[in-house]
Amino acid sequence: MKIGAPREKSLGEARVALTPDSAGQLQKLGHICLVESGAGQQAGFADDAYRAAGVTVVADADALWAEADVIVKVRPPEAEETARLTPGKTLISFFYPGQRGEELAAINATGANILAMDMVPRISRAQKMDALSSMANIAGYRAVIEAGANFGRFFTGQVTAAGKVPPAKVLVIGAGVAGLAAIGAATSLGAITLAFDVRPEVAEQIESMGAQFVYLDFSEEQQDGAATGGYAAPSSPEFREAQLKKFRELAPTVDIVISTALIPGRDAPVLWTKDMVEAMRPGSVIVDLAAERGGNCELTVTDQKIVSANGVTIIGYTDFPSRMAAQSSSLYASNVRHMLADLTPGKDGVIVHDMEDDVIRGATIAFEGQVSFPPPPPKIKAIAAQKPKPKAEELTPEQKRAKDIAAFKAQTRSQVTLLIVAALLLMGVGAVAPASFMAHFIVFVLACFVGFQVIWNVSHALHTPLMAVTNAISGIVVVGAVLQVGSSSTIVLVLATISILIASINIVGGFLVTRRMLAMFQRS
Repeated sequence: MKIGAPREKSLGEARVALTPDSAGQLQKLGHICLVESGAGQQAGFADDAYRAAGVTVVADADALWAEADVIVKVRPPEAEETARLTPGKTLISFFYPGQRGEELAAINATGANILAMDMVPRISRAQKMDALSSMANIAGYRAVIEAGANFGRFFTGQVTAAGKVPPAKVLVIGAGVAGLAAIGAATSLGAITLAFDVRPEVAEQIESMGAQFVYLDFSEEQQDGAATGGYAAPSSPEFREAQLKKFRELAPTVDIVISTALIPGRDAPVLWTKDMVEAMRPGSVIVDLAAERGGNCELTVTDQKIVSANGVTIIGYTDFPSRMAAQSSSLYASNVRHMLADLTPGKDGVIVHDMEDDVIRGATIAFEGQVSFPPPPPKIKAIAAQKPKPKAEELTPEQKRAKDIAAFKAQTRSQVTLLIVAALLLMGVGAVAPASFMAHFIVFVLACFVGFQVIWNVSHALHTPLMAVTNAISGIVVVGAVLQVGSSSTIVLVLATISILIASINIVGGFLVTRRMLAMFQRS
């Protein structure tokens, strides 16, 4: 089949659905790749780069749409593009059929097969085709960059000769893919990061990234904000009131708000009201990633940056992925390539539109002249949401001290018990065993006891549990070898020296490897 990528017609759209790398992979499946001249220019992919990858560069859109069997795009097709579709052609792009009923009917009338990348079901097998997550990940990261560009201070706190600079306080509303990306970017820049989500099961994910989950004082035990596929569901009026009350408490204290809350098939819920904006300090920034669907902030203006009366900057851009066009194009083109790989099971360049396949059926919104939206639920369900673990009760300093003393006494009793058992064992064995055996046996027992206790009692924050086991074994070897160094036998002396050397290398190397692992999770 001939797969063609036209230049995007939407104003400001810099992404392209086919890159030289993805084209190379598609050619291995037996396809022929075409691209409209200049389609990848804004994303950093020149026509010559496509030619070098074996892609045919077509002069204009009319020629490309006429020649290609499969059209791959980023944005939904515009009216003039829909007019170029004919029966038997396949179009793969974002479409949002739930909000574009009239356009869906018009495109279905052409007889073409339409796959919407935004309709890929969220099941494990389809993660490689999940273009919504790919673009949301970029949008969340870019939102923090945009916030930083409009914020007049550092994200991280600093102590300088000129004075102390407090860290910025960032609130992320919604902990989906975009929200988690924003949390990761904000914490890596050193900001104090708070995050809220209606799905309580994501609290552990948020806290594992170094942010603080915002809990509500809400007594409705059955509240569950998770819907099918891990999306958020509409909340009850009581929960919404508790949510707004909490945001009003936080508004005067936060410097940056990044809102990502969306509910499938609905307009974005208003979560940051006008009075909350007015309560924020001058110079604060709000980045509304839900602006395309009306916005989470009451004052958001789609595709514009405004400054409120009290000096709060509100950013309502809808093209965050396009502002990182090279990265976005690479990820989106990879998602499209995986979709085409599923459509080409024989690897022979022949498209097989299997409507029994969960992923293909879920993404197909029009097939052979029939509207196939909405799709049936996938046969394979997404992993069910797990309830969060109950929060550990906070202990007072006196309670912590009492707990530590009790643990120390318990550990001391266990060690004394072990020593008594070892002493009785030595006495029993010593009564019947020769003196030479007893000397070696005492070394073995002491090596096991001392080596294990010394290494195992090192905090696991300093080495992983797996490394603790290997280090404990090496500790036993080191202690035993040290006790044998004083032997009169040359062979024993040489073996003991070699043992000390090898075991020491193992212990030191283990700690160095663990230190490098821990450094990966520390703030830069």
